[in-house]
Amino acid sequence: MPKLAEGKVIVVTGAGRGIGAAIAKLAAKEGARVVVNDIGVGLAGEGGDKSPAEETVSEIKKAGGEAVANYDSVAQFASAGKIIQCAVDTFGRIDGVVNNAGILRDVIFHKMSEDDWDSVVNVMLKGAFNMCRHAADHYRKQESGAFVHMTSTSGLIGAMGQVNYGAAKMGMVALSKNIAVDMQRFNVRSNCIAPTAWTRMTASIPPKDPAAAKRVEQRKQVSAEHNAPLAVFLLSDAAKEVTGQVFSTRKNEIFLMSQPRPLRGIHRAEGWTPSTCAEHMLPALKSWFFPLDRTADVFPWDSI
Repeated sequence: MPKLAEGKVIVVTGAGRGIGAAIAKLAAKEGARVVVNDIGVGLAGEGGDKSPAEETVSEIKKAGGEAVANYDSVAQFASAGKIIQCAVDTFGRIDGVVNNAGILRDVIFHKMSEDDWDSVVNVMLKGAFNMCRHAADHYRKQESGAFVHMTSTSGLIGAMGQVNYGAAKMGMVALSKNIAVDMQRFNVRSNCIAPTAWTRMTASIPPKDPAAAKRVEQRKQVSAEHNAPLAVFLLSDAAKEVTGQVFSTRKNEIFLMSQPRPLRGIHRAEGWTPSTCAEHMLPALKSWFFPLDRTADVFPWDSI
């Protein structure tokens, strides 16, 4: 049976552990040559350790695959360029980028510092832009390429104490969609996945009540590897008709997520005033308002 990613050169950021490592290893198993990017920092972005990236590369090579480690940061534009150049210098081209690198600075909004905000947004949203922008030059010339961005239901739906994380992850959805629109003329595709897995990042968030503790036990059944098949598929030519989409994975479930579209409209020929907004618009649209859901409210059942 042919390998789905045969001949592809793929960069996976944050690939030293967790979901990134699972994607890198499966991509290599499916025939891709992989750049395993990871600067080896802690969850909050502190420190630095080359061993996570090296361990992923070692596992890929032991399984008969091809990979190289890279330790440059996605958060700075020039540094991100070195990651893409590493793929080109080592393997001769670049065909796919998985924007998976991320850090966590969970804190309730009214206590969130500027550094909490900047650190998360710079790594995830700006980092995704940096990676995509450098890869785009190569994609345009070769008229092919794919991006996969790891978003989150913290942005798509909402979560407690994750204003910075949720904003960055929702920003990645808009980034992906607009890249898909701009670069479709070059046969470049861009899609998002909101993953579910028990990783060191999710393990770092303490349960706030018994219901949350129960969800933690259920989430422990979902491994990082459950998210890799969809990502590798989206990087392959088998997904040539898939672009601008947002998916979510939960163990053996795959969801196509909605995107903002008009739900209901009302019109006044004479225009609107603040008073008519209160008297007319509010009662006409209120029943269509979205509640303040969190992820657990939208996905209340156990992963299958």
